[in-house]
Amino acid sequence: MTYPPGHGYPPPPPQPYSQNSGVPGAYSPPSKNSSALKWVLLAVVVVIALVVAAGAVFYLSRDRGATEASQIKSGDCLSEIPDSSRVLYVKTVSCDQPHKGEVFAVLPLPDGEFPGDTAVIKYTDKCAPALDQYAPNVTADSAIQLFVLYPTADSWQRGDRTVTCIATSKNPRTGKIE
Repeated sequence: MTYPPGHGYPPPPPQPYSQNSGVPGAYSPPSKNSSALKWVLLAVVVVIALVVAAGAVFYLSRDRGATEASQIKSGDCLSEIPDSSRVLYVKTVSCDQPHKGEVFAVLPLPDGEFPGDTAVIKYTDKCAPALDQYAPNVTADSAIQLFVLYPTADSWQRGDRTVTCIATSKNPRTGKIE
């Protein structure tokens, strides 16, 4: 077979791209690893952003000066009485400041399995005698009412084992009940 002059041989077949051909400025396609790395980095950034956003929501939604309901103790005064059956935080104040409630007893429940709502609510009956012991003269005051915080099946799973008895008044009062 003869070839036209100046073309001695047929052109070589196409060659695959090489990573580093040694030719400056030579094009090489992006590696598959760099594309996967970009997706992993993007996923990490998204997860971090979600964690920061969740933390900000929790921080901003929590009332400053609030105390975990499971951490209050006898003698603490509450600026407001919770209006929900599921209470996570309460705002405690000095009893010298106007307040609407005073914790007079924190009654521990026995450990073990959750005894059920009926048994826990029955246990709250111990609050009235505890109030008589804490402040014997207050039972004659019709402005004082009882409010009770008690564990639910959910809070029991988190370790809540106390019935918290609170003497409340419709109008704010100052000082301890007597």
